[in-house]
Amino acid sequence: MAKRPLKALFFDIDDTLYSSTDFAANARLQAAQAMIKAGLRIDEKFLLEELDEVIREFGSNDEKHFDKLLRRMPEAAYPQGAKLYIIVAGVIAYHQCKFRSFSAFEDALEVIRRLHEKNLTLGIISAGVPMKQVEKIVRLNLLPYIEYSHIFITESVGIAKTNPKIYMRACRSLGADPAECGYVGDNPLVDVDIPHRIGMRTFFSRRGGKYINLPGTVQADHVIHNFWDLWDIVESEYEIKLHA
Repeated sequence: MAKRPLKALFFDIDDTLYSSTDFAANARLQAAQAMIKAGLRIDEKFLLEELDEVIREFGSNDEKHFDKLLRRMPEAAYPQGAKLYIIVAGVIAYHQCKFRSFSAFEDALEVIRRLHEKNLTLGIISAGVPMKQVEKIVRLNLLPYIEYSHIFITESVGIAKTNPKIYMRACRSLGADPAECGYVGDNPLVDVDIPHRIGMRTFFSRRGGKYINLPGTVQADHVIHNFWDLWDIVESEYEIKLHA
Protein backbone atom coordinates (compact mmCIF):
# COMPACT_ATOMS: atom_id res chain seq x y z
CA MET A 1 0.00 0.00 0.00
CA ALA A 2 1.32 3.43 -0.97
CA LYS A 3 2.32 5.68 1.88
CA ARG A 4 0.23 8.77 2.55
CA PRO A 5 1.90 12.20 2.38
CA LEU A 6 2.58 14.01 5.65
CA LYS A 7 3.76 17.62 5.62
CA ALA A 8 3.22 18.58 9.24
CA LEU A 9 2.39 17.16 12.64
CA PHE A 10 0.82 19.35 15.32
CA PHE A 11 0.69 18.50 19.02
CA ASP A 12 -1.47 19.25 22.03
CA ILE A 13 0.57 19.98 25.18
CA ASP A 14 -1.21 18.92 28.38
CA ASP A 15 -1.29 15.15 29.00
CA THR A 16 0.17 14.68 25.53
CA LEU A 17 3.75 15.93 25.73
CA TYR A 18 3.90 15.67 29.53
CA SER A 19 1.62 14.40 32.28
CA SER A 20 -0.22 17.54 33.33
CA THR A 21 -2.57 15.43 35.49
CA ASP A 22 0.26 13.92 37.54
CA PHE A 23 2.13 17.22 37.75
CA ALA A 24 -0.93 19.16 38.94
CA ALA A 25 -1.77 16.58 41.60
CA ASN A 26 1.78 16.60 42.95
CA ALA A 27 2.13 20.39 42.84
CA ARG A 28 -1.19 20.91 44.64
CA LEU A 29 -0.19 18.39 47.30
CA GLN A 30 3.12 20.19 47.86
CA ALA A 31 1.30 23.53 48.08
CA ALA A 32 -1.25 22.21 50.59
CA GLN A 33 1.48 20.75 52.79
CA ALA A 34 3.41 24.03 52.68
CA MET A 35 0.33 26.00 53.70
CA ILE A 36 -0.29 23.70 56.64
CA LYS A 37 3.36 23.97 57.64
CA ALA A 38 3.03 27.78 57.51
CA GLY A 39 0.25 27.68 60.11
CA LEU A 40 -2.98 26.66 58.42
CA ARG A 41 -4.84 24.36 60.83
CA ILE A 42 -6.86 22.33 58.31
CA ASP A 43 -6.83 18.63 57.48
CA GLU A 44 -4.72 17.99 54.36
CA LYS A 45 -7.36 15.85 52.62
CA PHE A 46 -10.08 18.45 53.20
CA LEU A 47 -7.79 21.25 52.01
CA LEU A 48 -7.01 19.42 48.75
CA GLU A 49 -10.70 18.74 48.18
CA GLU A 50 -11.48 22.44 48.64
CA LEU A 51 -8.63 23.41 46.29
CA ASP A 52 -9.95 21.05 43.61
CA GLU A 53 -13.37 22.62 44.02
CA VAL A 54 -11.93 26.14 43.64
CA ILE A 55 -10.18 25.09 40.43
CA ARG A 56 -13.34 23.51 39.04
CA GLU A 57 -15.39 26.60 39.86
CA PHE A 58 -12.98 29.29 38.65
CA GLY A 59 -10.99 27.38 36.00
CA SER A 60 -7.40 26.23 35.90
CA ASN A 61 -6.17 29.54 34.47
CA ASP A 62 -7.35 31.65 37.40
CA GLU A 63 -4.30 33.17 39.13
CA LYS A 64 -5.87 33.51 42.59
CA HIS A 65 -6.63 29.89 43.52
CA PHE A 66 -4.87 30.03 46.89
CA ASP A 67 -6.40 33.42 47.76
CA LYS A 68 -9.88 32.04 47.11
CA LEU A 69 -9.02 28.87 49.00
CA LEU A 70 -8.07 30.82 52.14
CA ARG A 71 -11.27 32.86 51.95
CA ARG A 72 -13.17 29.60 52.37
CA MET A 73 -11.32 28.75 55.54
CA PRO A 74 -12.61 29.97 58.93
CA GLU A 75 -10.43 32.69 60.44
CA ALA A 76 -9.83 30.42 63.43
CA ALA A 77 -7.96 28.05 61.11
CA TYR A 78 -4.86 30.26 61.01
CA PRO A 79 -3.04 32.69 63.33
CA GLN A 80 -3.97 36.34 63.15
CA GLY A 81 -1.96 38.09 60.45
CA ALA A 82 -0.79 34.80 58.87
CA LYS A 83 -3.15 34.67 55.88
CA LEU A 84 -0.84 36.27 53.31
CA TYR A 85 2.15 34.24 54.49
CA ILE A 86 0.18 31.02 54.13
CA ILE A 87 -0.89 31.95 50.59
CA VAL A 88 2.68 32.82 49.58
CA ALA A 89 3.97 29.56 51.08
CA GLY A 90 1.53 27.66 48.87
CA VAL A 91 2.49 29.62 45.76
CA ILE A 92 6.21 29.09 46.35
CA ALA A 93 5.77 25.35 46.93
CA TYR A 94 3.74 25.05 43.72
CA HIS A 95 6.38 26.84 41.66
CA GLN A 96 9.23 24.90 43.25
CA CYS A 97 7.51 21.76 42.04
CA LYS A 98 7.83 23.15 38.50
CA PHE A 99 11.58 23.43 38.87
CA ARG A 100 11.91 19.90 40.26
CA SER A 101 9.52 17.82 38.22
CA PHE A 102 8.16 19.66 35.16
CA SER A 103 9.49 17.82 32.11
CA ALA A 104 8.36 16.19 28.89
CA PHE A 105 7.92 12.46 28.53
CA GLU A 106 11.38 11.19 27.57
CA ASP A 107 10.04 9.28 24.57
CA ALA A 108 8.08 12.35 23.42
CA LEU A 109 11.15 14.56 23.28
CA GLU A 110 13.25 11.87 21.59
CA VAL A 111 10.65 11.13 18.92
CA ILE A 112 10.09 14.84 18.29
CA ARG A 113 13.85 15.21 17.83
CA ARG A 114 13.89 12.34 15.33
CA LEU A 115 10.92 13.68 13.40
CA HIS A 116 12.61 17.07 13.24
CA GLU A 117 15.76 15.45 11.87
CA LYS A 118 13.62 13.84 9.14
CA ASN A 119 12.52 17.39 8.18
CA LEU A 120 8.91 16.91 9.20
CA THR A 121 7.38 20.27 10.10
CA LEU A 122 6.23 20.24 13.73
CA GLY A 123 3.81 22.57 15.49
CA ILE A 124 1.64 23.16 18.53
CA ILE A 125 -2.11 23.78 18.78
CA SER A 126 -3.00 24.31 22.42
CA ALA A 127 -5.79 25.76 24.51
CA GLY A 128 -5.01 28.19 27.30
CA VAL A 129 -3.54 31.49 28.41
CA PRO A 130 -0.58 32.45 26.19
CA MET A 131 1.90 33.13 29.00
CA LYS A 132 1.20 29.80 30.70
CA GLN A 133 1.32 27.77 27.50
CA VAL A 134 4.50 29.52 26.33
CA GLU A 135 6.11 28.76 29.69
CA LYS A 136 5.27 25.09 29.20
CA ILE A 137 6.73 25.08 25.68
CA VAL A 138 9.98 26.61 26.95
CA ARG A 139 10.20 24.37 30.03
CA LEU A 140 9.55 21.27 27.92
CA ASN A 141 12.50 22.23 25.69
CA LEU A 142 10.44 22.21 22.49
CA LEU A 143 11.77 25.37 20.85
CA PRO A 144 14.76 23.70 19.15
CA TYR A 145 12.27 21.66 17.10
CA ILE A 146 9.29 23.97 16.55
CA GLU A 147 9.25 27.37 14.87
CA TYR A 148 7.38 30.19 16.60
CA SER A 149 5.11 30.64 13.57
CA HIS A 150 3.92 27.04 13.93
CA ILE A 151 2.57 27.55 17.46
CA PHE A 152 -1.14 28.32 17.86
CA ILE A 153 -2.53 29.11 21.31
CA THR A 154 -6.27 29.60 21.47
CA GLU A 155 -6.34 32.91 23.36
CA SER A 156 -3.64 34.33 21.10
CA VAL A 157 -5.46 33.55 17.86
CA GLY A 158 -8.97 34.12 19.24
CA ILE A 159 -10.25 30.69 18.18
CA ALA A 160 -11.08 27.82 20.53
CA LYS A 161 -10.07 24.22 19.89
CA THR A 162 -13.77 23.39 19.59
CA ASN A 163 -13.75 25.38 16.32
CA PRO A 164 -12.14 23.67 13.30
CA LYS A 165 -10.94 27.09 12.11
CA ILE A 166 -7.91 26.92 14.41
CA TYR A 167 -6.79 23.66 12.80
CA MET A 168 -7.46 25.05 9.34
CA ARG A 169 -5.41 28.14 10.13
CA ALA A 170 -2.49 25.98 11.24
CA CYS A 171 -2.58 23.96 8.02
CA ARG A 172 -2.94 27.04 5.81
CA SER A 173 0.01 28.71 7.53
CA LEU A 174 2.13 25.99 5.91
CA GLY A 175 0.33 26.08 2.58
CA ALA A 176 -0.66 22.48 3.27
CA ASP A 177 -3.89 20.60 2.71
CA PRO A 178 -5.38 19.33 6.00
CA ALA A 179 -5.17 15.77 4.66
CA GLU A 180 -1.39 16.23 4.62
CA CYS A 181 -1.28 17.27 8.29
CA GLY A 182 -1.75 15.35 11.53
CA TYR A 183 -2.74 16.21 15.07
CA VAL A 184 -1.71 14.40 18.25
CA GLY A 185 -3.80 14.90 21.38
CA ASP A 186 -5.42 13.22 24.37
CA ASN A 187 -9.00 14.55 24.28
CA PRO A 188 -11.19 12.73 21.72
CA LEU A 189 -13.82 15.49 21.64
CA VAL A 190 -11.47 18.28 20.54
CA ASP A 191 -8.24 16.56 19.48
CA VAL A 192 -9.89 13.94 17.25
CA ASP A 193 -13.47 14.97 16.43
CA ILE A 194 -12.69 18.58 15.46
CA PRO A 195 -9.57 18.14 13.25
CA HIS A 196 -11.29 15.12 11.67
CA ARG A 197 -13.96 17.50 10.33
CA ILE A 198 -11.46 19.19 8.03
CA GLY A 199 -9.74 15.96 7.01
CA MET A 200 -6.62 16.03 9.20
CA ARG A 201 -5.01 12.77 10.26
CA THR A 202 -5.75 12.20 13.92
CA PHE A 203 -3.57 10.49 16.52
CA PHE A 204 -5.35 9.81 19.82
CA SER A 205 -2.81 9.62 22.65
CA ARG A 206 -4.30 7.08 25.05
CA ARG A 207 -1.46 7.27 27.53
CA GLY A 208 -3.32 8.48 30.57
CA GLY A 209 -4.93 11.61 31.96
CA LYS A 210 -8.52 12.59 32.57
CA TYR A 211 -9.79 11.95 29.03
CA ILE A 212 -8.48 8.41 28.59
CA ASN A 213 -11.96 6.85 28.76
CA LEU A 214 -13.89 9.74 27.20
CA PRO A 215 -15.69 8.59 24.04
CA GLY A 216 -15.48 10.71 20.93
CA THR A 217 -17.95 10.78 18.06
CA VAL A 218 -15.50 9.50 15.44
CA GLN A 219 -12.69 6.98 15.51
CA ALA A 220 -9.15 8.35 15.39
CA ASP A 221 -6.99 7.37 12.43
CA HIS A 222 -4.45 6.07 14.92
CA VAL A 223 -4.39 5.28 18.65
CA ILE A 224 -1.02 5.55 20.36
CA HIS A 225 0.03 4.71 23.92
CA ASN A 226 3.44 6.36 23.74
CA PHE A 227 5.53 8.27 21.25
CA TRP A 228 7.33 5.18 19.99
CA ASP A 229 3.93 4.10 18.64
CA LEU A 230 3.76 7.46 16.86
CA TRP A 231 7.24 6.99 15.44
CA ASP A 232 6.42 3.51 14.10
CA ILE A 233 3.19 4.71 12.46
CA VAL A 234 4.83 7.69 10.77
CA GLU A 235 7.71 5.50 9.57
CA SER A 236 5.50 2.74 8.19
CA GLU A 237 2.45 4.58 6.87
CA TYR A 238 3.50 8.08 5.86
CA GLU A 239 5.90 9.74 3.46
CA ILE A 240 7.28 12.99 4.84
CA LYS A 241 6.93 15.87 2.41
CA LEU A 242 8.55 19.28 2.71
CA HIS A 243 6.04 22.12 2.81
CA ALA A 244 6.39 25.06 0.44
